[in-house]
Amino acid sequence: MPVQKITVQGASQGMREITARIARVVTDSGVQEGLCTLFLQHTSASLTIQENADPSARRDLETWLNRLVPENDPLFTHTAEGPDDMPSHIKAALTATSLSIPILEGRLVLGTWQGIFLWEHRHHRSERRIVVHIGA
Repeated sequence: MPVQKITVQGASQGMREITARIARVVTDSGVQEGLCTLFLQHTSASLTIQENADPSARRDLETWLNRLVPENDPLFTHTAEGPDDMPSHIKAALTATSLSIPILEGRLVLGTWQGIFLWEHRHHRSERRIVVHIGA
């Protein structure tokens, strides 16, 4: 099971922790040492490793990014799907659509307060697909 796709049901704009789901894929793979690579198949959301203990850190990041890339900017022409359309693409370009996390002793090597998050940049609900590759 070196490559698998997982689906994350969409919700409104914000970060959704997916650490447990990715950890299960790693455990099920049986790989003891290697690399877990995640790739998000979308251009208006992103992946990030961020603090998973205090939600205010995530809220502050979301607030800051929304201020950096505001909706309804008159310079944007790519607005067919609404005012969050182009900002969501810029936010995805500024963050990441792939991550690599080492595996040691059959587990993701994350720090004490680190979690893996899907960062939804759109307001509407959508389903997001993530390709998970486990390499030994």
